[in-house]
Amino acid sequence: MEEIISLAKRRGFVYQGSEIYGGLAGTWDYGPLGIELKKNIQDLWWNRFVRERDDMYGVDAAILMNSRVWEAAGHVAGFTDPLVECKKCKKRFRADHLSSDKCPECGGELGEERKFNMMFKTLVGAVEDSSSVAYLRPETAQGMFVNFKNIIDSFHPKLPFGMAQIGKAFRNEITPRDFIFRTREFEQMEIEYFIKESEWEKHFEYWLEEMKKWISDIGLSDEHVHEIEVPKEDRAHYSKRTIDFEYDFPFGQSELYGLAYRTDFDLKSHSKESKVN
Repeated sequence: MEEIISLAKRRGFVYQGSEIYGGLAGTWDYGPLGIELKKNIQDLWWNRFVRERDDMYGVDAAILMNSRVWEAAGHVAGFTDPLVECKKCKKRFRADHLSSDKCPECGGELGEERKFNMMFKTLVGAVEDSSSVAYLRPETAQGMFVNFKNIIDSFHPKLPFGMAQIGKAFRNEITPRDFIFRTREFEQMEIEYFIKESEWEKHFEYWLEEMKKWISDIGLSDEHVHEIEVPKEDRAHYSKRTIDFEYDFPFGQSELYGLAYRTDFDLKSHSKESKVN
């Protein structure tokens, strides 16, 4: 992995964020070649899934949103990872990433597991009180859900139709690692597709095939891609079915992207919280 990081820097693909000040864990800057590669992938994705389709509507929602968005979506209460702290060296780790009950750094005893909310909290405006609390979005999806009514009112689409967005997301990862794979600031390319409930299985299979084609068309070898059916106990609370695609990265097999049937959880939650149908 160190050889890849070194090569990426020498060739102008990726640099350590804030490097002249010693860096900042979990942050990376894309150089001239890196940004061109990233933009090429984004443009291919946007052309294929937005511009070449009649049923897809692109949006670019704000990173900062009303905090009630995240309350309605369940993120304020539940967007957490399990955290443990070493009693000896005081370093913190994600409990579900550890293979033993000892500190991987010093071998010390680990404290009790607790929930750690991964959203970055900030304040908006000149007055610092509860009404000025905001969050850097941890995902792009909610920006599409809260614009659902706007798309309906502006374009009057018929079901099924989708919304797509490419944008920044932020997660205060307990232990950012594996180069640009697990970072605290990253970009997502995401689609939310709205359907009749009775037809969800048909559309799920359709998008599953589209995702497989996309992987192949951008040049990833099928032998290094693994399709994982996520069991109910491991799925997000809103998901009725989830399939993850995992890839054989240099550091091991891990998630590439995923497909989930979120039911009507998000739209119902925002309709109830906002009092807007």
